[in-house]
Amino acid sequence: MNKFILSLATACFFSVSVFAMETPTTYQAETTKLVSAIAYNDYEAFVANGNAAFQALKRDQFEGVVSQLGSKLNGEYDIAYLGDLNQRSYQVTLWRIRFKSGGDDLLATLSMKDGKVGGFWIK
Repeated sequence: MNKFILSLATACFFSVSVFAMETPTTYQAETTKLVSAIAYNDYEAFVANGNAAFQALKRDQFEGVVSQLGSKLNGEYDIAYLGDLNQRSYQVTLWRIRFKSGGDDLLATLSMKDGKVGGFWIK
């Protein structure tokens, strides 16, 4: 009987964990769009869905990011959802960018509120 209860509790925990890790498609589409904008040096696409503060990003600041990451993001990679956070009324989603050619993964963080991008960082 105790093994059955433990098994049931484990199955319930596993089910909740899998459900919690479902990829939010809106955020995935936005993350993919932002990464592609960096890869192809498309400033307008990068700031298009941003709030006022995000759209205030200067073109030369964006080009600085492109010079560091653009060529790497131009290759083949996979973007995987890692989880999310609530911070200062923003929905923050975390993403792993893994390159098919190998090398270090990158961590992307997308912050959104009311359907608008408030921040996007790649480490």
